[in-house]
Amino acid sequence: MSTNTQFSIRPAAPADVAHIHGMIVELAVFEKLEHLVVASEAMLHEGLFGARPACEAIIGEADGEVVTFALYFHNFSTFLARKGLYLEDLYVKQAHRGAGYGRQMLVALARIALERNCGRFEWSVLDWNTNAISFYEGMGATLLPDWRICRVDGAALAQLARPETA
Repeated sequence: MSTNTQFSIRPAAPADVAHIHGMIVELAVFEKLEHLVVASEAMLHEGLFGARPACEAIIGEADGEVVTFALYFHNFSTFLARKGLYLEDLYVKQAHRGAGYGRQMLVALARIALERNCGRFEWSVLDWNTNAISFYEGMGATLLPDWRICRVDGAALAQLARPETA
């Protein structure tokens, strides 16, 4: 890769949905979770650009080629009584790793968090992804060993929502 590569970050636009979707599939393959991907481009477009967007994304381009994306949304901290920025996914295409693009994307997201007066900037990382863990710690992130993610989805979500569960 040339050291003269021009890298830029910008907000995602509707025309980026196919690129984002493709990288989501690549990410799922990397994480060995491709069997869980049900998202379509249409669903992703609705989530990002529909009447009530659920999330936002930024795009990283190297010499005009989309090579990375970050999808994020706001959460809320009851302890801080402030919104936070939650990074759902950050992905850099394999051929472009090691060029500092992931770091630049995290810096851009941290700036967005500060501009929006967020009290926190958070994300999750798989426990086996030691390269990512080292990278994040090197950027100043703290892994929270006492916290675990809880998830209810699919049939379990439907069961939990049933009136007789209350």
